[in-house]
Amino acid sequence: MAFMRLGSKSEAFHREGQTWLCTTGLVSDVTIEVGDMKFHLHKFPLLSRSGLLERLIEESSTDDGSGCVLSLDEIPGGGKTFELVTKFCYGVKIELTAFNVVSLRCAAEYLEMTDNYGEGNLVGMTETFLNEVFGNWTDSIKALQTCEEVIDYAEDLHIISRCVDSLAVKACADPSLFNWPVGGGKNATSGQNTEDESHLWNGISASGKMLQHTGEDWWFDDASFLTLPLFKRLITAIEARGMKLENIAMAVMYYTRKHVPLMNRQVNMDEQVIETPNPSEEDQKTCLEEIVGLLPSKKGVNPTKFLLRLLQTAMVLHASQSSRENLERRIGNQLDQAALVDLLIPNMGYSETLYDVECVLRMIEQFVSSTEQAGIVPSPCIIEEGHLGKDGADLLTPTTLVATLVDGYLAEVAPDVNLKLAKFEAIAAAIPEYARPLDDGVYHAIDVYLKAHPWITDSEREHICRLMNCQKLSLEASTHAAQNERLPLRVIVQVLFFEQLRLRTSVSGWFFVSENLDNPDNQHGANGGLLKPRGENVRERVSELEKECMNMKQELHKLVRTKRSWKNFTRKLNFKKKSECCKPKDQATPAI
Repeated sequence: MAFMRLGSKSEAFHREGQTWLCTTGLVSDVTIEVGDMKFHLHKFPLLSRSGLLERLIEESSTDDGSGCVLSLDEIPGGGKTFELVTKFCYGVKIELTAFNVVSLRCAAEYLEMTDNYGEGNLVGMTETFLNEVFGNWTDSIKALQTCEEVIDYAEDLHIISRCVDSLAVKACADPSLFNWPVGGGKNATSGQNTEDESHLWNGISASGKMLQHTGEDWWFDDASFLTLPLFKRLITAIEARGMKLENIAMAVMYYTRKHVPLMNRQVNMDEQVIETPNPSEEDQKTCLEEIVGLLPSKKGVNPTKFLLRLLQTAMVLHASQSSRENLERRIGNQLDQAALVDLLIPNMGYSETLYDVECVLRMIEQFVSSTEQAGIVPSPCIIEEGHLGKDGADLLTPTTLVATLVDGYLAEVAPDVNLKLAKFEAIAAAIPEYARPLDDGVYHAIDVYLKAHPWITDSEREHICRLMNCQKLSLEASTHAAQNERLPLRVIVQVLFFEQLRLRTSVSGWFFVSENLDNPDNQHGANGGLLKPRGENVRERVSELEKECMNMKQELHKLVRTKRSWKNFTRKLNFKKKSECCKPKDQATPAI
C-alpha cells in the first residue's frame, strides 16, 4: 500500500473531548469550529499555508488583537480531515494513504493551500501522491471508495474520473504482466477483514479474498465493494475499453448477488451463498432496478437462469413495471436457454393460480415474436410436407426446445385447480404447431389437466383436446391415449384410426420388402450389390404387425360397442373397404 509521511515534528496536539489544543505553550489566538469539534490554534501557521484562512482571519480580526472564532463546517472530510490539515500547517508528521488522500486533496483545494502559500504545500503533495495511488489497483479501489464521502468535490477535481479510468485500464489488462497487487481481502472503507469466510461463487471467494486467478474475473470482488453509482461508472468505463460482454455480465451478476441478498433465497443447495449484511428492501429494490439497466443488452450474454431469478426477486420487491418488462423481454428472447424449474415463478399478484402463468405466457409470446421477426423460421407448410433440410432443422432447434419446455411447464401447472382452461389453452397454443415434432408432451399436459379438473364439461374436453394432433403421437402415447377414459370418445377413435393407418402402412411396406427378398431377380440393388437374405425375419415381423392390427381392431370394436352400434361406426369409418386405406391422408381422415 502506498503511503507518504509529511512534516518532521512530533505530535503537538492533544484532545480533550471534542476540543483539540496545541501544546506549543503559546496562547491560542484563533478558534476554528468544524461541526462539533473545536480547534484552539494560532493564526500564523494557518494563514501562511491557506489562502482561505488568511482571508477569514483578516476579516475576523479586531483592533484590540483578541482571538477570533471561525466556522469551517463546509470543509470536505469534516473534523477528521481538518485535524490532518492542521498538523500539516504546524509541520507535524502526517501519513498520506489511499484512505485519506482524497479527502485531504479536496480539503486542500477548499482551503486554497497551493504553492502560492509556500512551496510543497498540501495541494501539490496530495496530487503527487494521488498519481502514485492511480498506479496501484488496490489503492485505486480504496481511494475510489473514499470519494463517496466528498463526492461533489472529488467530481469537480476529476478525481473520480481519473480513478475510474485507471481501474478500467487495469481490469482490461492481465494483472500478472504488471505485478499488480489485487484482492486485498478487505473492505477498503471499513478495513474489516473477511478472510475467514470460505464461500465461493463463480470461482471467486465471496469474502473478498482473491484466489490465485489467472483469468479475467480477478477484479469482480474488489469492484463489488463500490457503491452502485461508482460501480456503474466503472462498468461503463470497462465496457468502453472493449472488455468482453460476458465478463461484464458476470461482474454485474456478482455485484447483484452481493447487494440484493434476497436473490440468495432462491439459490440451490449445491450453490454457495455470498453472505453480506442485509440492506433494506427499499435499497435492494433501487439496486435491482439500476442493475437491470446495467446488464449488457446483447442476447445470450446474460445467463437465463440469472435473469429469471432477478425477475422473481423484482416481483417480490415490487420493482418498477419497466424493470420487470425489461427482464421479461430479455428472458423471452433467449427462452430456449431456460430450465423448467426456473419458470415456476410463484404468483405474487391477485390471481388465484399458484404460479404466475401470465408472466410465462408473455415470455413465450416474446420468444415466438422475436424468432419470427428474425426470419429464421421456415414456413409451416414446408415442415409439414417434410421438405425441411438439414440446415433448416438446425434453425428450428431453439423453437423445438421451447416447445418441449412449454409442454413440460404445462404439465407442472396443470394440477392447479385454479388454472382456467382458457389460460391453459393460450399457453399451449402460443407455440406454433410446426415446433412440435411429436405431440406427446402436450398430450401428457392435457391428461394431467383433465385428471385435476374432472368437473369440466364434455365440450370443454373436446376443445382442449384440439390442442394436440393425434397423427403426431408416438406409439407409446397412442397406446396410452387409446385406453384413457378421461379423453372424449371422439379423440380415442381418432387415435385408434390413425394408429391403424400407421400399422397398415408399415405392413404394406414389409410385404413389399418381403416380395423383393423372395424374388431372385430383385436380389441386386441399384448399384449391383446383393441384398442380405433376411426373408425369415421379415415374415416374422409382418406376422407380428398383422396380430397387432387385429388386436387393435378388436379393442376398437369393444370400445365403440359401449357407445354406439358397430354398424354405424363401420359405416362412418369404412374400415372394411381396403381401397379407403390407400387414399391420401387428407381424404382418408374421416370427419369425426
